[in-house]
Amino acid sequence: MPRNVWVLSGISLSVAIGFGVVAPVLPMFAASFGVNEMAAGAVISAFALMRLVFAPAVGRLDDRLGHRAVLTSGILIVAVSSVLTGFAQNYPQLIILRGLGGVGSAMFSVAGMTVLLASVDAAHRGRASGLYQGGFLVGAVIGPAIGGLFGGISLRAPFFFYAGTLAVAATVGLFLTPVAVAGRGREGAPGAGQHRRPLSQVLRDWRFIAACGANLTQGWNSNGTRSTLVPLFIAGYLAGSEEQASLWTGVAMAVAAAVQIAVVMPAGWAVDRYGRRVPMVAGALVAGAALAFFPWSGAIVPLTALMCVYAVGSALLGTAPSAAVGDAAGPGGDRAIAIYSMAGDTGSVVGPLVAGFLAQHVSYPVAFAVGAVLWFGSAGLSSRLPTTHGGAAGQS
Repeated sequence: MPRNVWVLSGISLSVAIGFGVVAPVLPMFAASFGVNEMAAGAVISAFALMRLVFAPAVGRLDDRLGHRAVLTSGILIVAVSSVLTGFAQNYPQLIILRGLGGVGSAMFSVAGMTVLLASVDAAHRGRASGLYQGGFLVGAVIGPAIGGLFGGISLRAPFFFYAGTLAVAATVGLFLTPVAVAGRGREGAPGAGQHRRPLSQVLRDWRFIAACGANLTQGWNSNGTRSTLVPLFIAGYLAGSEEQASLWTGVAMAVAAAVQIAVVMPAGWAVDRYGRRVPMVAGALVAGAALAFFPWSGAIVPLTALMCVYAVGSALLGTAPSAAVGDAAGPGGDRAIAIYSMAGDTGSVVGPLVAGFLAQHVSYPVAFAVGAVLWFGSAGLSSRLPTTHGGAAGQS
């Protein structure tokens, strides 16, 4: 793998450790202000909403300022937001400050993915995506376990720890991220000298459509169904106290993330070896089936086992869709990547709100079932992909 991939994977590790620390306590921190499940989900939605709103501007910023400036500035904005969130005194402040972090997250995500996909050719995109995703997942193992311990002491402490890990990531990004990548004038890089594929063509490419559908569903379920409902479900039905709920949520998420780490690199190899269709279809079906049984688990151990099964599907869906976007967009496809990111953010905005509303006014089984149905729909979209992969030229 090129150096860029390793640098970005290190950055993703630092970011994910901090995010994992915050994840188990964020819904409960929101609930501590006396709000219901839907309002707790809105805190997660606020972050994703600002990512969604700001993402279209990131491509232009990337063109004007360069990848390094956009990536580093984005991480620093999230760090400042995290510190201020730790001092929030009421629910409106919490919503506003988390939303501010979404602006920086959009900058980091789009710039980082643009560098990643432009640094490798089509035959290595699955493994590069797997390595990049692996950085997030290793952080997701470490983070929730630490967050569960912090949550037993204070619901505010994790936000300050998050800011510290972001400062490390920003330092790495400032000194090691390249200013230019393939398609942007760097000689010798994969795709160097090629013209950017017109966005209108990318938007009609079925590889891009299916990838966006998978990313939308991933955002809905990862940030809505799983991150919002699972902590609340454990607190309401499987744990005896807030401290126990925080601890067990962190443990369950860490164990599931460990399983995903074990699978993600083999998944990346399979994406490069067998194409994008089979991993995307299989991952969606596995994730959907596991998610449908979450509310029927009855105890922490069965729920953790189901989360591990979900993690296997999620590992496939963390590598194949991004590789498909790279195939469709080609070098210099930052605006296509921004749209792909917006699809995930749309799911992250709507998912927590709908999942919280359904859990509060209908039932938890229905809320989880809606997420499962979306995964089955994503499998249907992915079934129309070509059996082989290729670059922007469309070797299918």
